[in-house]
This record gives sequence, C-alpha cells and structure tokens, in this order.
Amino acid sequence: MFWVDEICEDILKKYPEKDHFLIRDEKTPSGRVHVGSIRGVVIHGVIAQALREKGKQIRFIYEINDADPMDGLPIYLDPEKYKEHMGKPLKDVPSPEKGYENYAHFFAQEFIDVIHFMGFEPEIIFSSDLYKQGLYNEWIDFVLLHPNDIRRIYKEVSGSEKPETWNPLHVICEHCGKVGTTHVQKWDGKEVEYVCEPEMVRWAKGCGYHGKVSPYNGRGKFPWKVEWPVKWAALQVNIEGSGKDHNASGGSHEISEMICRNILKKPVPYNIPYEFFLISGAKMSSSKGLGIASKEISEMMPPEILRFLMIRTHFNQTIDFKPEGETIPRLFDRYDEVATEYFEGTTGNPDWKRIFYYSQLDPNHIVNRYRPRFSRIAFMLQIPHLNIEEEVAKLKGSPLTKEDLIELDMRVDFAKRWLEKYATEKEKFIIQEEFPEKARSLTSDQKQFLLDIVKLLEEKKREGEELHAAIHELRKQSPLQPKEAFQAIYLALLGKDSGPQAGWFLEALEKNFVIKRFRQVV
Repeated sequence: MFWVDEICEDILKKYPEKDHFLIRDEKTPSGRVHVGSIRGVVIHGVIAQALREKGKQIRFIYEINDADPMDGLPIYLDPEKYKEHMGKPLKDVPSPEKGYENYAHFFAQEFIDVIHFMGFEPEIIFSSDLYKQGLYNEWIDFVLLHPNDIRRIYKEVSGSEKPETWNPLHVICEHCGKVGTTHVQKWDGKEVEYVCEPEMVRWAKGCGYHGKVSPYNGRGKFPWKVEWPVKWAALQVNIEGSGKDHNASGGSHEISEMICRNILKKPVPYNIPYEFFLISGAKMSSSKGLGIASKEISEMMPPEILRFLMIRTHFNQTIDFKPEGETIPRLFDRYDEVATEYFEGTTGNPDWKRIFYYSQLDPNHIVNRYRPRFSRIAFMLQIPHLNIEEEVAKLKGSPLTKEDLIELDMRVDFAKRWLEKYATEKEKFIIQEEFPEKARSLTSDQKQFLLDIVKLLEEKKREGEELHAAIHELRKQSPLQPKEAFQAIYLALLGKDSGPQAGWFLEALEKNFVIKRFRQVV
C-alpha cells in the first residue's frame, strides 16, 4: 500500500469515531526557507487531501513562528545592520527589503508563495497573533505553576539540567525589546519578575534591565520545547508530523510528549516522523543560509514534478537531491513513467498510480497529454532554427492537441532554465559554424567512419532511431571502439569529445551541412 494511503488508514483506525481533524505544520522564518521544509508541507498536505477524500472535515493550518527570537543571521545579510536586533522577536526585526511588515513577513511570504505554487492552501497563521489574542494566557498560568515538573522532564528525557531559578517562560524586555535574553525569576500569579541577562546566550547580548511585567497577551513567550506541547493543547491539534532531528531519542518531540501528557494532561497528536531532505548529501539551515531556498527549487521544475520529487519517496527515507547535471531530466523521465502507468497500467504497480495521482494539483482534472522527453527538448533547444513543435509532432506521430501544447510549452520553459543554470558542460553543446581545430586530430579509421556515415545520409532519409541503429552497425563493421567512433562525430560538429544521442543529433541537423563538414574533416 502506498505510504499516504497507509498513514490515512492508520489514522482512521486509531480515531474511528472522529469526523473532524486539525492538521498542523510550522516554520520559523529565520532566513530564506530551504527546500527541506517543503517536505513537511507536502506530507501534511497530501494526508489532508486523503482524509478529505474519505469524507472527513479537515482544518489544515500552517504556522509562521514570528514570535521566535532572532538567534542566527544568514550569511547573505549584513551582520552590522542586524547586530542590535539579535534576540528580538522576528516580528520586531526590520525587513531586509521595503514593502514588508517585518523580517518574518518578508521571508515567510516567499515560502507561502511556494506553498501555493505547489497547489496547497493551508490556513496561514502567525504565532505572535495567537499570543496577542490571549490564546495561551491560561497555559502560561498552568506552565508557571509547574516549573519543577518541567525541569524534571528535561533532565529525565534529555539529561538537560535547568537551575532551580529557571522558569519555562521568557518575556519581551521592556527596555531593549529582546526576548531571547530574558530570565523569569519569580511569578506572583499576575506578573513575572525578570532580568535581561547580558551573557545568557552567545548570539545576543541582554541589556541588564530588571523589571516586572504581565506575561499575557503577547508579552510572554514559551521556550520551544514547552511551546510545542502548549500549541498542541491550545489549538487541539490532531495530526502533526516532524523531522528526524526532532524525533531523535531524548529530542524535542519526546520532551514535548511528556509535557503534553503528564503536565498539560492533553493527548499527543498523531506523529509522522519523516526523514531529511538533503542537497548533495548535506543538511540545510535557513538561519545559516545553507542549502537551496524553496523558491529556487520551485523555479527549477513545475509544481507537479516538485510534488512528485517529495511524494515518490517513503516519508521515512532520506531524499538526496543534487540539482546539477542529469538529475532534473531523469526526474522528468521517472514522472513520465508513472504517468504512463496511471493512464495505461502497463506494469500493474498500484503505488505508481497513487504517486502520480497525489502529484497532481487538481485531482478532479487530470489530463493525459503527450509528454516528450525532457532531455530531448533540451537537445532540440540547442539546434539552431529547429521548429520544436513540428519535431515533437513527428515524435508523437500526429498533430499536437491544445493540452499537448500546454505540456510542451512548460517543458520548453523548464528545459531552458535547466540549460542555463544546472546542465553541465557534458549536456550543453554549440554547433561549430567554423571547422573545429580539434577535429584535425582524428585517426584514419575515424575519418573513414565519418565517410561511411556520409554514404548512409546520402542513401535515404532515416528517422532518429533508425539512423542511430544504422550508425551502430557501421561502428561494428569498423575497427573502432564505441567511444572512438562517436567521438569522431562530436569532434567534427561540436569540437568536443561527447554529445547527444548520435542518430537524433544528425537527423535534426541540416543534412547538407553534416555531409559537407564530414567531407571537410576527411
């Protein structure tokens, strides 16, 4: 059974009487949100879709943690400009660009645009609004009544020892506006006494102010491992997955579970612990500016292919994505395979059909289009004056429909982007108008091979596959190894040792140009 359906079935088994589910996911916009965060959106989004299709009422919320302190600065921002803001809530830090309310809104909006690009429409909420609205006021009271119990859980689960003076709450300093540097010392049931510690953390300097303030309606802020279970309890979350790092033994999820069950006396949401999304084997970080931003990957491929990238791999397996080279063309090829399975059912693999289904933006409008290979489109784009629409119609064997043209236009657009940014020199080529100097080094056997191809071209017109097969037969009759034979073709036309599939390549070029060049080499 496909993993989405497996999770959906398990949820329905565990909550047989439940008709309404609240699904939640979140992100702290400490910088450009990296592509790894998309995995959580997709997992929660398709689970929401699957449950709706089972007749359940779903509220899917995505929370932007703008109340979190600024505790790191991406490498692409000026540290001098932001030094004074370190430790402040992200909502109180100025935006890097004009036109945005604050730092958090600036980076959040880019990611929200990507979420919508992929066809997901969660309800977007901001943490600071929930605090300001007083949603957590009663939970602040509750938590401040149990500091010893929470300290004990930290120690038992993770070995982290908190001093006896530690309280599970921060407040925004009335003097400097920082929240990451405040230490709540006492609570009298209405107000907390606190100090803004100068050396409390490495990434921010407190101002030393001592004060007393009400912690309600946005002035107070829970530390992360306390805030998480409070959110589950206050919002009545039913389903919320989280990444591998949170689910490690003694990690934040285990601590939050204990606080939720034992102190808040509320059920823990259904968890979906998913693996990392890596870029070329490396983990990413928004606050450090490491990895590829979600916006960048949304510009590499259409939304269906991006969803496919996230959905085809089981949630408990790592996705390791290397954007350079043949990765994107191969991703399109795999997508085309599951599309063929969805419409034609040639292999009988039900998982492939489900992968394709959940990759679509609108499951109620799935259209079968002609899907020319991405690598073939990239190849055609590099042949001067080639009419791509006509060539694709020849490949299809019939005129292109309106839907076919939509697919073709999309693939042409993304193939251009791939060639510009991610194709290696191996995948790119330029037809040499002048005779390439490197071609003068060809051996007599290689020159004879080119003469034999000239005779082949003069015999009759052959289509790409037929021509490619005929060239292979010529090679077998020659003393050349495959690499030496095809190297002769590429050196003569491109001035480099490698190139695209020879038959399609030669068939796409103007025949007289190829014949003239090969005779020129000889």
